[in-house]
Amino acid sequence: MKRLRYEYSDFDVVDEKLLKALAANARISTAELSRLVGLSAPTVAERIKRLEEAGVIAGYAAQIDPAALGLPIAAWLRIRPIPGELKRVAEILRELPAIVECDRITGEDCFIARAHVASVADLEELIDEVIPYAMTNTSIIQSSPVKRRLPPFRSKE
Repeated sequence: MKRLRYEYSDFDVVDEKLLKALAANARISTAELSRLVGLSAPTVAERIKRLEEAGVIAGYAAQIDPAALGLPIAAWLRIRPIPGELKRVAEILRELPAIVECDRITGEDCFIARAHVASVADLEELIDEVIPYAMTNTSIIQSSPVKRRLPPFRSKE
């Protein structure tokens, strides 16, 4: 099994436990983390610092429920720019606040974007911003049986 390495050491089971705990609760204290992994607080703080410096921990964020903000409709938009409009479509997507994430993908479509809106009418207006430059295929999200989660780990055991 290939091991992940970062800055001067191997990624191990302790790092995995730390990342899982931080992903579950980014506000967890260093003291709580140290109890969880059985290491001193300074050692845990140093490990977290190394994970941050190596880019393994890219940041910390609050999880916000869009529905609680009055945006109960979530949708995936598959977007295929017309020839010559790829860059313009990418720029339009970046400027639309309702688009909360967007990836350039392989296949027939070039982009897949997730949007949160207040109504179907708002979703239609969002699509109308893109369709002069691209074809779209939109799917409203009914539920999410798999929420965003950490990728699988391959730590040294």
